[in-house]
Amino acid sequence: MPIIPDQKDWTWVLSRPCPECGFDACSATPATAPGMVAAVLPRWRAALRRPDVAERPDDPTWSALEYACHVRDVFTLFDDRLGLMVSGDDARFEDWDQDRAAVEKDYAHADPAGVSAELTAAGERIAASFASIPVEQWGRKGTRSNGSVFTVLTFAQYFLHDVVHHLHDVDG
Repeated sequence: MPIIPDQKDWTWVLSRPCPECGFDACSATPATAPGMVAAVLPRWRAALRRPDVAERPDDPTWSALEYACHVRDVFTLFDDRLGLMVSGDDARFEDWDQDRAAVEKDYAHADPAGVSAELTAAGERIAASFASIPVEQWGRKGTRSNGSVFTVLTFAQYFLHDVVHHLHDVDG
C-alpha cells in the first residue's frame, strides 16, 4: 500500500514544542545543530541494524529503513539549501516531493548498511556546514516554494525537528 502523502505545514514547530516528539525548536540554533546531529547519528545507525528494519508497522507507515532513507536525503537537501542561503541573497528553494523520492529511490528495498554509511556521511556534512556559519549570518533568508520564509536560525530549528521527529517515529 502506498504511503498517504503528508500535506501538513510543519512550520508551526518553530513557535511551539511538538506534542508528538517533544522537540522544542526554541532550544536549537545553527551552533547547536552539529552536536544534535552527532547525537542522533548513532541512534539512526542502531535503528538500521534492527532485524525488522524493512518492515512497516502498518501499511501506510514507513519502515525504519524508509525513514532513514528520508533522513539521509533531508540531510543532503537541507545542506544544499543552507549553502544557497549563505552564498546568495534571498535564496529560493524548489519543491521537493518526499513521497516521490521514496518511490523513485526505492527506499523500501535499500540496503540498510549502505543507507547507514550514506546517512552518517550526509549528517556529518550538514553538521560541518552549520558549524561553519557565523552568528552574523543567522538572519540570512531563504524562501520555500510554498512561500514559507526561513532565516538560517529558523531553518536550523525546522531541520532539527525533522531529524528528531523521525527518530521518534522509529522509536530510535
